[in-house]
Amino acid sequence: MSEKQSVCIIGSGNWGSAIAKIVGANAAQNDLFEERVTMYVYEEIIDGRKLTEIINETHENVKYLPGHTLPANVVAVPDVVEAAKHADILIFVVPHQFIRRICSTLLGKIKPGAVGLSLIKGFDKKEGGGIELISHIIARELHIPMSVLMGANLASEVADGMFCETTIGCKDKAKAPILRDLIQTSYFRVVVVEDVDSVECCGALKNIVACGAGFVDGLGLGDNTKAAVIRLGLMEMIKFVHVFFPGGKINTFFESCGVADLITTCYGGRNRKVSEAFVKTGKTIEELEKEMLNGQKLQGPFTAEEVNYMLKSQSMEDTFPLFTAIHRICIGQLKPTDLIDCIRCHPEHM
Repeated sequence: MSEKQSVCIIGSGNWGSAIAKIVGANAAQNDLFEERVTMYVYEEIIDGRKLTEIINETHENVKYLPGHTLPANVVAVPDVVEAAKHADILIFVVPHQFIRRICSTLLGKIKPGAVGLSLIKGFDKKEGGGIELISHIIARELHIPMSVLMGANLASEVADGMFCETTIGCKDKAKAPILRDLIQTSYFRVVVVEDVDSVECCGALKNIVACGAGFVDGLGLGDNTKAAVIRLGLMEMIKFVHVFFPGGKINTFFESCGVADLITTCYGGRNRKVSEAFVKTGKTIEELEKEMLNGQKLQGPFTAEEVNYMLKSQSMEDTFPLFTAIHRICIGQLKPTDLIDCIRCHPEHM
């Protein structure tokens, strides 16, 4: 590998900006990588100025990661094709609802031999009742090999340089150390595993469980009840992967992408916070998303709906009662208090 690897980050929300801090610093210090890192930024006007101009002049994403300085070698670009065209490594970190549109825009416009790394936590619906992993969609649409990064990584804490771990799922033994070197720092430790689908499923499914944890907080039911939701949620996560994406290793669920991310998200994170407010205020998820998230998207209820779409098509809603109850609460078919009946009567307790 004589040529330096060029990197593009596709997305610039709070997680995209936090990862840009790490990737920019590593690219500037490591001879494996081109120093200049492009970051695709969806153009917005903030106080009369373009967000890309603000980022490139002040090195701060004032909307999604205020108060943090991005490395000067991270360059905000408002055109995704322009941002990505020279990249050997494409890091995808946009809300999963937008990925098909971005892929269709990039098709035929990226460098031959490019590889992708997805940080996107979610699924997408397939027509006919199934769901699909985001990395599978990107790989198929852009004809590139995909790896994934998932972990107990609250963006604000990563941006603050607090110690945490993450998991990269990568099947390519030659590419794995390159991706690790691009991401790893003294405070952001990377473990690489080959079990890509399980890593990605964990990243999506834990957001559903976090909604359940938020409902418990909203009801004031305490940490014992929340622990039951987390445990039963983990059991349903393992079962879901076993049924729909078989061949994974149980050990993957004990990496950062699994139990650690689940715990973090059920005690911090936006899904828990908005779900607590959902119970306390009686407002809809959509209203709270607008009020509380500063333009960010809430993934938990959306993922719960996609998972339910799959479970319904397979007549398996009763096999995953926690996932099903959380979805029904999100859409108003059940009351938040009904979650306790679901926990009490869970098959794990029978």
